[in-house]
Amino acid sequence: MRITAGRLLTAGDLAATFLFAVEGAIIARYADLDIFGILVIGFVTALVGGIIRDLLIGYAPPASLRSALYPITAFAGAGLVIALDQVVDQIPLGLLQFTDAAGLALFAVVGATKAVEFKINGFVATLLGAVSAVGGGVVRDLLLNIVPGILRQDIYAVAALAGAAATVLALRWRMPRAAAMSIGFAVCFLLRIVSVWQGWHLPRL
Repeated sequence: MRITAGRLLTAGDLAATFLFAVEGAIIARYADLDIFGILVIGFVTALVGGIIRDLLIGYAPPASLRSALYPITAFAGAGLVIALDQVVDQIPLGLLQFTDAAGLALFAVVGATKAVEFKINGFVATLLGAVSAVGGGVVRDLLLNIVPGILRQDIYAVAALAGAAATVLALRWRMPRAAAMSIGFAVCFLLRIVSVWQGWHLPRL
């Protein structure tokens, strides 16, 4: 079956939705929330970034609210954490960092690609890609009454910006959409993983 542009974007969006729902639910679990709270935080982490992006580019209602597939995917990710509660503590930190980087990269490239499709300026499309990637996490942290991770984690939002920018540039150079998204994904993912591995961080005053 031929993979169309729409299917490619949807597949990337759903994969990122699931990964971020799992991450959000794990964080909610460590915050000692009840089952409902875990589901809510998983939903917010997974979908709010995309909702903000779609509203900003004028795509309303947002994609994640047009179909039950997105909420179901988000709740499935959070539900998996609840169902496997006894093994969550045994998940290696490195694995969580890899899945988080993958979700970050997917949302960044999908957000940037969607913005370009809506004829958004390249610079703004890059920003919207980053918003897609970090928006849900910011709202999650605010709900949990903690300083948003992007303001204190090293090379996180910067990685999303880099991946989104690489995607936008590749699309401007008329590269195939799949290739552009792959390049953006690789840039964001590798920058995030290498920064964690090497302990890179931005200058602090």
